[in-house]
Amino acid sequence: MALRIDPVRPDTVPLWREVHNLVIPAHQLSLDEVRERSERNRLTLAHDGGTLVGNATIRPPGPDSRTATVIVRILPRYRRQGLGTQYLDAQLADARALGAERIETVVLAANRDGLEFARRHGFVEFDRYTLDGDDAEYVDLYLT
Repeated sequence: MALRIDPVRPDTVPLWREVHNLVIPAHQLSLDEVRERSERNRLTLAHDGGTLVGNATIRPPGPDSRTATVIVRILPRYRRQGLGTQYLDAQLADARALGAERIETVVLAANRDGLEFARRHGFVEFDRYTLDGDDAEYVDLYLT
């Protein structure tokens, strides 16, 4: 079955937030933070049939950059079924349509599934860091 990908609307912000906060427990977002992100990024939700399976963020290239960041999050119970690959492929196509020549992603270092997925799909690590006042480590990767 093909994944259905929908842009986040004001009434679906809570669903996007729920997926984000389940996949990234170290960085919980408020509804206001998600609303703010939706103004500068492309946020989407992925459904398999009628079931919500994940969300994604595309940070489009800026005026002086050809780099986009693509982050795909699949809920743990729906991983290893090909849904993440379908979702990533669609988001990469969207990022390229926005003018991206380089594509990066960021994964919580503790998310072993996410790191394995990114590496399996051609992403290579180039940086690790923590956010100010936070102990969680993040990994930046780029698509080769």
